[in-house]
Amino acid sequence: MSSESRQIDRREFVVTTAAGLAAAIPVRLFGQGPAPRRTIDPVVVASANGNRFKNGGDVTCVEKAFGLMSAGTDVLDALIAGVNIVELDPEDTSVGYGGLPNADGVVQLDASCMHGPSRRAGGVACLEGVRTPSLVAKAVMDQTDHHLLVGADARQFARQVGFTIEPDLNTERSRRLWLEWKRRTDPHRWLDPRTRAQAGLEAGLQMAAEGLIDADHFYGTINCNGVGPSGDICGVTTTSGLAWKIPGRVGDSPILGAGLYVDGDVGAAGSTGRGEANLFGLCSFVIVEQMRQGRHPKDAGMEALRRIKANTTEKRLLNPRGLPSFNVSFYVVNARGEHAGVSLYQSKYAVCTKNGAQTLDTEPLLSGRADE
Repeated sequence: MSSESRQIDRREFVVTTAAGLAAAIPVRLFGQGPAPRRTIDPVVVASANGNRFKNGGDVTCVEKAFGLMSAGTDVLDALIAGVNIVELDPEDTSVGYGGLPNADGVVQLDASCMHGPSRRAGGVACLEGVRTPSLVAKAVMDQTDHHLLVGADARQFARQVGFTIEPDLNTERSRRLWLEWKRRTDPHRWLDPRTRAQAGLEAGLQMAAEGLIDADHFYGTINCNGVGPSGDICGVTTTSGLAWKIPGRVGDSPILGAGLYVDGDVGAAGSTGRGEANLFGLCSFVIVEQMRQGRHPKDAGMEALRRIKANTTEKRLLNPRGLPSFNVSFYVVNARGEHAGVSLYQSKYAVCTKNGAQTLDTEPLLSGRADE
Protein backbone atom coordinates (compact mmCIF):
# COMPACT_ATOMS: atom_id res chain seq x y z
CA MET A 1 0.00 0.00 0.00
CA SER A 2 1.35 3.42 -0.96
CA SER A 3 2.02 6.09 1.66
CA GLU A 4 -0.74 8.20 0.08
CA SER A 5 -3.23 5.35 0.51
CA ARG A 6 -2.16 4.92 4.12
CA GLN A 7 -2.71 8.66 4.72
CA ILE A 8 -6.15 8.53 3.14
CA ASP A 9 -7.03 5.52 5.23
CA ARG A 10 -5.89 7.31 8.38
CA ARG A 11 -7.93 10.39 7.46
CA GLU A 12 -10.98 8.24 6.86
CA PHE A 13 -10.39 6.51 10.18
CA VAL A 14 -10.18 9.81 12.05
CA VAL A 15 -13.31 11.20 10.40
CA THR A 16 -15.26 7.99 10.98
CA THR A 17 -14.13 7.72 14.60
CA ALA A 18 -14.92 11.37 15.35
CA ALA A 19 -18.37 10.97 13.86
CA GLY A 20 -18.95 7.91 16.00
CA LEU A 21 -17.83 9.67 19.14
CA ALA A 22 -20.02 12.66 18.34
CA ALA A 23 -23.00 10.38 17.98
CA ALA A 24 -22.21 8.71 21.30
CA ILE A 25 -21.85 11.97 23.24
CA PRO A 26 -25.16 13.45 24.44
CA VAL A 27 -26.26 16.33 22.25
CA ARG A 28 -26.43 18.63 25.27
CA LEU A 29 -22.60 18.82 25.35
CA PHE A 30 -22.77 20.71 22.09
CA GLY A 31 -25.49 23.04 23.38
CA GLN A 32 -28.08 21.64 21.00
CA GLY A 33 -30.54 19.97 23.35
CA PRO A 34 -31.67 19.26 26.90
CA ALA A 35 -29.95 16.99 29.37
CA PRO A 36 -31.23 13.41 29.42
CA ARG A 37 -34.05 12.85 31.92
CA ARG A 38 -33.41 10.84 35.05
CA THR A 39 -35.90 8.35 36.41
CA ILE A 40 -36.01 7.95 40.18
CA ASP A 41 -38.51 7.07 42.87
CA PRO A 42 -40.26 10.36 43.75
CA VAL A 43 -40.30 11.60 47.33
CA VAL A 44 -41.86 14.46 49.31
CA VAL A 45 -40.53 15.63 52.68
CA ALA A 46 -42.17 18.24 54.91
CA SER A 47 -42.63 19.48 58.43
CA ALA A 48 -44.93 17.27 60.51
CA ASN A 49 -48.05 19.35 59.83
CA GLY A 50 -47.66 18.23 56.22
CA ASN A 51 -49.04 14.84 57.23
CA ARG A 52 -51.64 16.00 59.73
CA PHE A 53 -54.07 18.60 58.40
CA LYS A 54 -56.54 17.82 55.60
CA ASN A 55 -58.86 20.86 55.57
CA GLY A 56 -61.87 18.56 55.63
CA GLY A 57 -60.61 16.43 52.75
CA ASP A 58 -59.18 12.93 52.42
CA VAL A 59 -55.47 13.60 51.94
CA THR A 60 -52.69 15.49 53.67
CA CYS A 61 -50.22 17.90 52.11
CA VAL A 62 -47.53 15.30 51.39
CA GLU A 63 -50.05 12.81 50.00
CA LYS A 64 -51.52 15.42 47.67
CA ALA A 65 -48.11 16.60 46.47
CA PHE A 66 -46.81 13.07 45.93
CA GLY A 67 -49.87 11.96 44.00
CA LEU A 68 -49.81 14.96 41.68
CA MET A 69 -46.11 14.90 40.85
CA SER A 70 -46.16 11.11 40.36
CA ALA A 71 -48.90 11.66 37.79
CA GLY A 72 -46.75 14.15 35.87
CA THR A 73 -47.71 17.51 37.40
CA ASP A 74 -44.86 20.00 37.66
CA VAL A 75 -43.15 19.32 40.99
CA LEU A 76 -43.51 22.87 42.31
CA ASP A 77 -47.20 23.04 41.33
CA ALA A 78 -47.70 19.73 43.15
CA LEU A 79 -45.94 20.92 46.30
CA ILE A 80 -47.88 24.17 46.39
CA ALA A 81 -51.16 22.31 45.93
CA GLY A 82 -50.10 20.29 48.96
CA VAL A 83 -49.31 23.25 51.22
CA ASN A 84 -52.52 24.98 50.10
CA ILE A 85 -54.35 22.33 52.14
CA VAL A 86 -52.57 23.52 55.28
CA GLU A 87 -52.81 27.21 54.40
CA LEU A 88 -56.58 26.92 54.04
CA ASP A 89 -57.19 24.73 57.09
CA PRO A 90 -58.27 26.95 60.02
CA GLU A 91 -57.20 24.22 62.45
CA ASP A 92 -53.53 24.87 61.68
CA THR A 93 -52.73 28.11 63.47
CA SER A 94 -49.21 28.38 62.03
CA VAL A 95 -49.99 28.94 58.36
CA GLY A 96 -52.37 30.91 56.17
CA TYR A 97 -56.00 31.42 57.15
CA GLY A 98 -56.35 31.44 60.93
CA GLY A 99 -52.61 31.72 61.52
CA LEU A 100 -51.66 33.29 64.84
CA PRO A 101 -51.56 37.06 64.27
CA ASN A 102 -48.97 39.70 65.13
CA ALA A 103 -48.97 41.83 68.26
CA ASP A 104 -51.67 44.08 66.78
CA GLY A 105 -53.96 41.15 66.00
CA VAL A 106 -53.25 41.23 62.24
CA VAL A 107 -52.40 38.03 60.34
CA GLN A 108 -49.29 38.71 58.23
CA LEU A 109 -48.05 35.89 56.02
CA ASP A 110 -44.69 35.00 54.44
CA ALA A 111 -43.86 32.45 51.74
CA SER A 112 -41.21 31.46 49.21
CA CYS A 113 -40.84 28.89 46.46
CA MET A 114 -37.98 27.68 44.30
CA HIS A 115 -38.17 25.80 40.99
CA GLY A 116 -35.01 23.76 40.49
CA PRO A 117 -35.34 23.01 36.76
CA SER A 118 -35.79 26.66 35.71
CA ARG A 119 -33.56 28.22 38.40
CA ARG A 120 -36.42 30.56 39.34
CA ALA A 121 -37.80 31.67 42.69
CA GLY A 122 -40.36 33.97 44.25
CA GLY A 123 -41.38 35.19 47.67
CA VAL A 124 -43.71 37.46 49.61
CA ALA A 125 -43.41 38.87 53.13
CA CYS A 126 -45.83 40.64 55.49
CA LEU A 127 -48.66 39.83 53.10
CA GLU A 128 -52.15 40.52 54.43
CA GLY A 129 -55.50 39.41 53.10
CA VAL A 130 -54.58 36.35 50.99
CA ARG A 131 -55.09 32.89 52.45
CA THR A 132 -52.56 31.19 50.15
CA PRO A 133 -49.32 33.21 50.17
CA SER A 134 -47.50 30.30 48.51
CA LEU A 135 -49.50 30.94 45.34
CA VAL A 136 -48.67 34.65 45.47
CA ALA A 137 -44.98 33.75 45.86
CA LYS A 138 -45.26 31.61 42.73
CA ALA A 139 -46.95 34.49 40.90
CA VAL A 140 -43.95 36.67 41.81
CA MET A 141 -41.73 33.96 40.32
CA ASP A 142 -43.82 33.50 37.18
CA GLN A 143 -44.90 37.05 36.39
CA THR A 144 -42.10 39.34 37.55
CA ASP A 145 -38.34 39.70 37.26
CA HIS A 146 -38.08 39.82 41.06
CA HIS A 147 -37.69 37.37 43.91
CA LEU A 148 -39.42 39.15 46.80
CA LEU A 149 -42.33 41.56 47.29
CA VAL A 150 -43.37 42.81 50.72
CA GLY A 151 -46.16 44.43 52.72
CA ALA A 152 -48.87 46.54 51.16
CA ASP A 153 -47.19 46.36 47.76
CA ALA A 154 -47.21 42.57 47.86
CA ARG A 155 -50.93 42.75 48.60
CA GLN A 156 -51.46 45.18 45.73
CA PHE A 157 -49.56 42.87 43.39
CA ALA A 158 -51.72 39.96 44.51
CA ARG A 159 -54.85 41.98 43.79
CA GLN A 160 -53.55 42.99 40.36
CA VAL A 161 -52.91 39.39 39.29
CA GLY A 162 -56.34 38.22 40.41
CA PHE A 163 -56.21 37.13 44.05
CA THR A 164 -59.13 37.93 46.33
CA ILE A 165 -58.08 40.28 49.13
CA GLU A 166 -59.91 39.69 52.40
CA PRO A 167 -60.12 42.32 55.17
CA ASP A 168 -59.15 39.90 57.96
CA LEU A 169 -57.66 36.39 58.00
CA ASN A 170 -58.36 35.77 61.68
CA THR A 171 -60.67 32.96 62.63
CA GLU A 172 -62.67 33.00 65.85
CA ARG A 173 -59.98 30.79 67.36
CA SER A 174 -56.96 32.86 66.32
CA ARG A 175 -58.61 36.07 67.53
CA ARG A 176 -59.52 34.48 70.86
CA LEU A 177 -55.95 33.32 71.37
CA TRP A 178 -54.60 36.77 70.52
CA LEU A 179 -56.93 38.37 73.06
CA GLU A 180 -55.76 35.87 75.68
CA TRP A 181 -52.15 36.76 74.91
CA LYS A 182 -52.94 40.47 75.18
CA ARG A 183 -54.65 39.87 78.53
CA ARG A 184 -51.50 38.22 79.86
CA THR A 185 -49.17 40.93 78.64
CA ASP A 186 -48.61 43.85 80.98
CA PRO A 187 -49.19 47.08 78.98
CA HIS A 188 -47.28 49.14 81.54
CA ARG A 189 -44.03 47.53 80.37
CA TRP A 190 -44.03 49.19 76.94
CA LEU A 191 -41.48 51.70 78.26
CA ASP A 192 -38.90 48.93 78.65
CA PRO A 193 -38.60 47.17 75.28
CA ARG A 194 -36.43 44.32 76.60
CA THR A 195 -38.76 43.56 79.50
CA ARG A 196 -41.77 43.96 77.27
CA ALA A 197 -40.37 41.53 74.72
CA GLN A 198 -39.54 39.01 77.42
CA ALA A 199 -43.01 39.34 78.92
CA GLY A 200 -44.58 38.67 75.53
CA LEU A 201 -42.36 35.64 74.93
CA GLU A 202 -43.09 34.19 78.35
CA ALA A 203 -46.83 34.71 77.90
CA GLY A 204 -46.78 32.89 74.57
CA LEU A 205 -44.67 30.01 75.87
CA GLN A 206 -46.92 29.68 78.92
CA MET A 207 -49.95 29.43 76.62
CA ALA A 208 -48.17 26.66 74.73
CA ALA A 209 -47.34 24.89 78.01
CA GLU A 210 -51.03 25.06 78.98
CA GLY A 211 -52.06 23.54 75.66
CA LEU A 212 -53.86 26.65 74.43
CA ILE A 213 -51.64 26.74 71.35
CA ASP A 214 -49.54 24.03 69.73
CA ALA A 215 -45.94 24.46 70.92
CA ASP A 216 -44.72 23.86 67.36
CA HIS A 217 -47.07 26.56 66.09
CA PHE A 218 -45.63 29.29 68.29
CA TYR A 219 -42.97 29.64 65.61
CA GLY A 220 -45.28 28.35 62.88
CA THR A 221 -44.54 27.32 59.28
CA ILE A 222 -44.75 24.43 56.83
CA ASN A 223 -41.88 23.55 54.53
CA CYS A 224 -42.40 21.01 51.74
CA ASN A 225 -39.74 19.79 49.31
CA GLY A 226 -39.91 17.16 46.60
CA VAL A 227 -38.04 15.24 43.93
CA GLY A 228 -40.19 14.17 41.00
CA PRO A 229 -39.95 10.98 38.92
CA SER A 230 -37.78 12.79 36.34
CA GLY A 231 -35.43 14.13 38.99
CA ASP A 232 -36.86 17.66 39.12
CA ILE A 233 -36.32 19.24 42.55
CA CYS A 234 -38.48 22.03 44.01
CA GLY A 235 -39.50 23.44 47.36
CA VAL A 236 -41.95 25.78 49.10
CA THR A 237 -42.16 27.31 52.58
CA THR A 238 -45.17 29.22 53.92
CA THR A 239 -45.99 30.62 57.36
CA SER A 240 -47.89 33.07 59.51
CA GLY A 241 -44.62 33.66 61.30
CA LEU A 242 -43.80 34.01 64.97
CA ALA A 243 -46.94 34.28 67.08
CA TRP A 244 -47.59 37.81 68.37
CA LYS A 245 -44.58 39.16 66.45
CA ILE A 246 -43.80 42.85 66.10
CA PRO A 247 -45.83 44.09 63.10
CA GLY A 248 -43.63 44.03 60.02
CA ARG A 249 -41.32 41.33 61.36
CA VAL A 250 -40.07 39.00 58.61
CA GLY A 251 -38.57 35.67 59.56
CA ASP A 252 -36.60 33.16 57.55
CA SER A 253 -39.45 31.60 55.54
CA PRO A 254 -39.52 34.01 52.54
CA ILE A 255 -35.74 34.48 52.44
CA LEU A 256 -33.93 32.35 49.87
CA GLY A 257 -31.09 30.47 51.50
CA ALA A 258 -32.69 30.63 54.95
CA GLY A 259 -36.24 29.26 55.08
CA LEU A 260 -35.75 27.50 51.75
CA TYR A 261 -33.02 26.72 49.26
CA VAL A 262 -33.11 24.53 46.16
CA ASP A 263 -30.42 23.60 43.66
CA GLY A 264 -31.82 21.53 40.83
CA ASP A 265 -28.62 19.49 40.55
CA VAL A 266 -28.08 18.89 44.26
CA GLY A 267 -31.17 18.96 46.45
CA ALA A 268 -33.42 21.05 48.66
CA ALA A 269 -33.63 22.12 52.30
CA GLY A 270 -36.16 24.12 54.29
CA SER A 271 -36.89 24.92 57.89
CA THR A 272 -39.28 25.57 60.72
CA GLY A 273 -38.57 27.02 64.16
CA ARG A 274 -36.87 30.21 65.34
CA GLY A 275 -36.35 32.12 62.12
CA GLU A 276 -33.80 34.58 63.47
CA ALA A 277 -31.44 31.72 64.39
CA ASN A 278 -31.70 30.33 60.88
CA LEU A 279 -31.39 33.71 59.17
CA PHE A 280 -28.09 34.48 60.87
CA GLY A 281 -26.39 31.56 59.14
CA LEU A 282 -28.51 31.11 55.98
CA CYS A 283 -28.63 27.48 57.00
CA SER A 284 -30.71 26.02 54.15
CA PHE A 285 -28.06 27.29 51.73
CA VAL A 286 -25.37 25.78 53.95
CA ILE A 287 -27.14 22.41 53.89
CA VAL A 288 -27.41 22.32 50.11
CA GLU A 289 -23.76 23.30 49.77
CA GLN A 290 -22.81 20.52 52.16
CA MET A 291 -24.73 18.05 49.99
CA ARG A 292 -22.95 19.43 46.93
CA GLN A 293 -19.75 18.27 48.58
CA GLY A 294 -21.15 14.76 48.90
CA ARG A 295 -22.61 14.76 52.41
CA HIS A 296 -25.80 12.83 53.17
CA PRO A 297 -28.89 14.98 53.90
CA LYS A 298 -28.75 14.06 57.60
CA ASP A 299 -25.07 14.97 57.97
CA ALA A 300 -25.56 18.20 56.02
CA GLY A 301 -28.46 19.18 58.26
CA MET A 302 -26.50 18.39 61.41
CA GLU A 303 -23.73 20.73 60.29
CA ALA A 304 -26.24 23.58 60.05
CA LEU A 305 -27.61 22.80 63.50
CA ARG A 306 -24.12 22.82 64.98
CA ARG A 307 -23.62 26.30 63.53
CA ILE A 308 -26.88 27.51 65.09
CA LYS A 309 -25.82 26.13 68.47
CA ALA A 310 -22.40 27.82 68.20
CA ASN A 311 -23.97 31.15 67.21
CA THR A 312 -26.47 31.18 70.08
CA THR A 313 -24.61 33.08 72.78
CA GLU A 314 -27.11 35.60 74.19
CA LYS A 315 -28.12 34.60 77.70
CA ARG A 316 -31.79 35.29 77.04
CA LEU A 317 -31.74 32.60 74.32
CA LEU A 318 -30.14 29.92 76.50
CA ASN A 319 -31.83 27.42 78.80
CA PRO A 320 -30.50 26.44 82.24
CA ARG A 321 -28.10 23.97 80.57
CA GLY A 322 -26.57 26.77 78.50
CA LEU A 323 -28.09 25.39 75.30
CA PRO A 324 -30.53 27.07 72.86
CA SER A 325 -33.93 27.56 74.48
CA PHE A 326 -35.73 27.16 71.14
CA ASN A 327 -36.01 24.59 68.40
CA VAL A 328 -35.10 24.69 64.71
CA SER A 329 -35.81 21.83 62.29
CA PHE A 330 -34.64 21.19 58.73
CA TYR A 331 -36.25 18.99 56.08
CA VAL A 332 -33.73 17.85 53.51
CA VAL A 333 -33.71 15.82 50.30
CA ASN A 334 -30.98 15.25 47.73
CA ALA A 335 -31.11 14.57 44.00
CA ARG A 336 -31.08 10.80 44.59
CA GLY A 337 -34.19 11.04 46.75
CA GLU A 338 -32.35 10.44 50.02
CA HIS A 339 -33.95 12.49 52.77
CA ALA A 340 -33.73 13.45 56.43
CA GLY A 341 -35.43 15.48 59.12
CA VAL A 342 -33.09 16.99 61.71
CA SER A 343 -33.64 19.37 64.61
CA LEU A 344 -31.95 20.89 67.63
CA TYR A 345 -34.32 18.89 69.85
CA GLN A 346 -36.28 15.87 68.71
CA SER A 347 -39.41 16.66 66.77
CA LYS A 348 -41.35 15.11 63.88
CA TYR A 349 -41.32 15.34 60.09
CA ALA A 350 -43.43 14.00 57.25
CA VAL A 351 -42.41 11.86 54.28
CA CYS A 352 -44.36 10.40 51.38
CA THR A 353 -42.98 7.80 48.97
CA LYS A 354 -44.47 5.01 46.89
CA ASN A 355 -44.99 3.21 50.22
CA GLY A 356 -47.30 5.94 51.47
CA ALA A 357 -47.13 8.82 53.94
CA GLN A 358 -45.36 8.59 57.28
CA THR A 359 -44.66 10.88 60.22
CA LEU A 360 -41.18 10.14 61.56
CA ASP A 361 -38.94 11.33 64.37
CA THR A 362 -36.33 13.89 63.42
CA GLU A 363 -32.69 13.24 64.25
CA PRO A 364 -31.87 15.57 67.18
CA LEU A 365 -28.56 17.33 67.74
CA LEU A 366 -29.25 17.84 71.45
CA SER A 367 -30.86 15.67 74.09
CA GLY A 368 -33.84 16.62 76.22
CA ARG A 369 -36.13 19.58 75.59
CA ALA A 370 -35.49 23.19 74.73
CA ASP A 371 -36.98 24.44 77.99
CA GLU A 372 -34.97 22.15 80.27
